[in-house]
Amino acid sequence: MITNTQTGTNIAEIAQGIYRINTPVAEIPGGFSFNQYLVVDDEPLLFHTGLRRMFPLVQEAIGHVMPVDKLRYIAFSHFESDECGALNQFLSVAPDAVPLCSRVAAMVSVGDFADRPPRAMNDGERLSIGKREIVWIDAPHIPHGWETGYLFDATTRTLFAGDIFTQGGAQNAPIVESDLVEPSDAFRVRFANPIGLPDSCAHLSDSEPIIEKLASLGATTLANMHGSAWRGSAGTAAFMLRELTRRVATTGVATAA
Repeated sequence: MITNTQTGTNIAEIAQGIYRINTPVAEIPGGFSFNQYLVVDDEPLLFHTGLRRMFPLVQEAIGHVMPVDKLRYIAFSHFESDECGALNQFLSVAPDAVPLCSRVAAMVSVGDFADRPPRAMNDGERLSIGKREIVWIDAPHIPHGWETGYLFDATTRTLFAGDIFTQGGAQNAPIVESDLVEPSDAFRVRFANPIGLPDSCAHLSDSEPIIEKLASLGATTLANMHGSAWRGSAGTAAFMLRELTRRVATTGVATAA
């Protein structure tokens, strides 16, 4: 459903009670998009807020599903503008909402930045939001950010995978079942090379335990921050996580001089 005809912002249910809010941005070469995910339950949760200037668009989209002031948690994977730029704006319209983030994020950024104290989650900590239970997974530097972590909805087996499977393009289907490794890895290389940016992914020598932790969750839906969400078998999701990480670890990005 298109929720804003001027920007093309749209919303679609990708799993039971989980809605992808998507805003395409054609100004970025090759096109790009920003996603947020609304989880509807007794204590509704928003994963990622979008950029500060996207707040009216995301708020408008949420309003097509539920009252915005009923939000209880504003969660995000790491401290970056497209993940939490509109955090305080959402806190201002949702009086019972609190930020939800990793312990490191709470300590180094969110405790100071947010207008209300955050709920800092421990690795593996579970939180009931009503009919479903969500789990926080610490994943430092996957793909970037010391404070990075992800949420897993154990009820629908949805991993809110943040930037791991970033895809380019401004017009992506809400959810796909095709391989994400090739488009994600191609975008990583293509985005950096033309303008001499460093690789957006950390090249870790010890990422395997973190990836195995994510792979072992048994996710069958991947709620990605940029591009399409994905659904398929848990085995395929685990393979894609391992393969993309292997490529990042073994293939650098040669930036322009």
